[in-house]
Amino acid sequence: MSDATSDATSDAGRAEQSGGGSTVTVVVAAVANLGIALAKLVAGLISGSSAMLSEAAHSVADTVTEVMLLTALKRSEKPADEDHPLGYGPERYIWAMLAAVATFVGGAVFSLYDGIHTLLRGEELGDPLVSYLVLAVAFLLEGFSLRTGVRQVRGEAARLRMPAPRYLRRTPDTAVKAVVMEDSAALAGLLLAAGGLLGGQLSGSGVWDGIASILIGVLLVYVAWVLCRSNAQLLIGRPLPADMRAGVREELLSVPHIVEVVELTTLIQGPSELLVAAKIDFRDAATAAQIEWACEEAEQQLRERYPSIQRVYLDPTPGRAQRLAARSDG
Repeated sequence: MSDATSDATSDAGRAEQSGGGSTVTVVVAAVANLGIALAKLVAGLISGSSAMLSEAAHSVADTVTEVMLLTALKRSEKPADEDHPLGYGPERYIWAMLAAVATFVGGAVFSLYDGIHTLLRGEELGDPLVSYLVLAVAFLLEGFSLRTGVRQVRGEAARLRMPAPRYLRRTPDTAVKAVVMEDSAALAGLLLAAGGLLGGQLSGSGVWDGIASILIGVLLVYVAWVLCRSNAQLLIGRPLPADMRAGVREELLSVPHIVEVVELTTLIQGPSELLVAAKIDFRDAATAAQIEWACEEAEQQLRERYPSIQRVYLDPTPGRAQRLAARSDG
């Protein structure tokens, strides 16, 4: 399969392992960002650097994001019940969407405002030594957090035999995607903050610090936009990719007594929760019992090939030839 979504949902054991790995990845990122945020805030207040304060806001936003992602992971694991017969899988994307908004409001808006304010009003530069030390430590911690996320992405991509960037771009596991993107943005933001400090130190002007803060804000806007778009697509309802839909049709047509797949509807409800619904034309001579067993066999074959398919709904429907004949007679 050429698409990460189809391959990422084709192994049940792997899906369960991925869910546990996602939780570990998010917890590591949350702990790292909380400590980094406090250190950046202290360094920003001591040095008077707007870029450091922007980075502190960035880390606070990331910490809030990880808390929301943990909430998403836990709430989406709730089993289906009478009020939610299709389960709680999509709730993961609601909380992930809120996390992306938190990144925008808590980090990007503050960074842009602080950078513009610095350019217009200027700032008094203090001792940057503490800021440099904090940036160095933060870089190590963010790098460790990113390494955890990247290892999970590479492991999944390797098992799926596809490039890691493609897996990251199309995976429905948006929690891991958020951690990797935010940690990557954090490392870039740290380099920008260091550049702003160095520029201010060499030139004696706070302009460089303000520019660094604005660039950090722009970076966070981009990350928030990408994550919002990914979660919005899954909330609206993203179908299985074309090659996987073709595989579903192939399995259905291989079942005895099934003549035609009149209509096929698929839906990604979560990283390991897929839904398949189809209107099926059965052989006219098939008995009711044969149709019932054909439905059972079709569901079994689909789950054997794609274990992440959790729900299969098949609707016996007259085929196109029968419809045309009925119209001619009518």
